[in-house]
Amino acid sequence: MHADAAPTPAAPAPDPVGRPTGRWPVTAWALWDWGSAAFNAVITTFVFTRWITSESFVDPAVVAEGGDALDAALAEHSTWLGWGLTGAGVLIAVLAPMTGTRADGSGRRRRSLAVQTAVTVAVCAAMVLVRPDPDALTTNLVLGIALLAVANITFELASVHYNALLPRVATPATLGRVSGIGWGAGYVGGIVLLLVLFVGFINPEVGWFGVTGEDGWNIRVAVLLSALWFGVFAIPVLLAVPDEPVAASGRRPARVGVVEAYRRLVADVRDLWRHSRSTVLFLLASAVYRDGLAGVFTFGAVIASGTFGFSASEVVVFAIAANVVAGIATVLAGLLDDRVGPRALIVTSLVGLVVAGVATFALAGAGTNAFWVCGLLLCVFVGPAQSASRSLLTRMTPPGRESQIFGLYATTGRAASFLAPFAFSTFVAVAGSQRWGILGIVLVIAIGLAALLPLSLTAARRTADAA
Repeated sequence: MHADAAPTPAAPAPDPVGRPTGRWPVTAWALWDWGSAAFNAVITTFVFTRWITSESFVDPAVVAEGGDALDAALAEHSTWLGWGLTGAGVLIAVLAPMTGTRADGSGRRRRSLAVQTAVTVAVCAAMVLVRPDPDALTTNLVLGIALLAVANITFELASVHYNALLPRVATPATLGRVSGIGWGAGYVGGIVLLLVLFVGFINPEVGWFGVTGEDGWNIRVAVLLSALWFGVFAIPVLLAVPDEPVAASGRRPARVGVVEAYRRLVADVRDLWRHSRSTVLFLLASAVYRDGLAGVFTFGAVIASGTFGFSASEVVVFAIAANVVAGIATVLAGLLDDRVGPRALIVTSLVGLVVAGVATFALAGAGTNAFWVCGLLLCVFVGPAQSASRSLLTRMTPPGRESQIFGLYATTGRAASFLAPFAFSTFVAVAGSQRWGILGIVLVIAIGLAALLPLSLTAARRTADAA
């Protein structure tokens, strides 16, 4: 080097656990959440699922007849969708802990994330083949439900490995902040993508590139672009966030077989129950209230339309606003997470959800303004509760078992995924009014809160730290 050359900046001190340093790894990790909004917001919530269970896939003669015949056809399609997603949920419950254990055993979480994400993107792209053909409506409906079920399975399995990479980009002091950034990125990504698709394809009679609603092309193109969106934004985490450092021997652990993975899983759950029972109880409690959180978004559009009189376009506008509020609240809550702790944040959020839910019930029928206030208040608490739950579980998990524990996290969540739909439907059926379904969802959240309150989660953290 020449004598007058600028001195080389000192290299940052190496992380003792080989964690990548700087802002880019965090950004790259959060971009997967940003991209996954294509699946959560477009595929499963506001666009594709709603489309395939709409009148577009009902016999035109039945649509023209209307009345009870149309209601029965739509109910039948919704039932098929429910059975398809139930089957997917069962497979996720079976596969998630096993795939997590195998990833932990091999040390190749990033490769597992890449494979599961790629399959999810491919299946979502294949949804462009679903079309409202009057001569093959049932065939196309079944194809749509089947693709949706497969995509749900691979997406949830990818999420197991994605969540397990959180300790690779965050320190113990920043887990809450980074988790909140990820959740917030997901909400913002949903906002941007919904706006693009709504303005460009879904709302106008003739959209960009001349796309129209004929043969469902406005929805089909929206879904295809959503798959591309997810695929592009999933790439950075695969490039910037490495797996766990290779052992001193230079060799990775041998890949764990399926039978051995389940044997280890059973042994690990028994060991977890003996030494950190509160961790197991937290998994169960969080499964209940997380399903209530999912119910807030799942049935939010239904309640907005049926109880508060929102039009279809108003629902989409509200959905965009809801993602804005939830995203901002989640990022800010992530900063509080590292200061006050994730448990306090979860409890506060759940209490806020119960209060806001009861207010929504009390103001049912009061018009759209009432739902705008109460609905957005609900959104303030949903994201922080989700993000803090991931942060808390990460803090409680012994090093090297992240994928396995998050596999259990996915399994328990799926095992309880019937609670909010069951409570909502039961309350509506018994009372004969949709507004009572709001209390059904509130009840699920309250039960999860009641199960969480007595847990001594600080003891679980000490157990994890000592591992």
